[in-house]
Amino acid sequence: MSDHVYSVTEVVGSSTKGIDDAIAQAVARASDTVRNLEWFEVVGTRGHIVDGKVAHVQVTIKLGFRLDAD
Repeated sequence: MSDHVYSVTEVVGSSTKGIDDAIAQAVARASDTVRNLEWFEVVGTRGHIVDGKVAHVQVTIKLGFRLDAD
């Protein structure tokens, strides 16, 4: 296994379906524009309440992507 160097960025995914879907939305959208995504870490969750019910959730994640070798 070779050594790698990573950069980290933070994104927020949102979903009316739940936390897993919010994570999937964030990763899918980031993968459209960022190469070499390797891992994620959930760093925060929050939600929006409407009429006493959960309307949607937001999940903040850190995404690690491997930098290209020289």
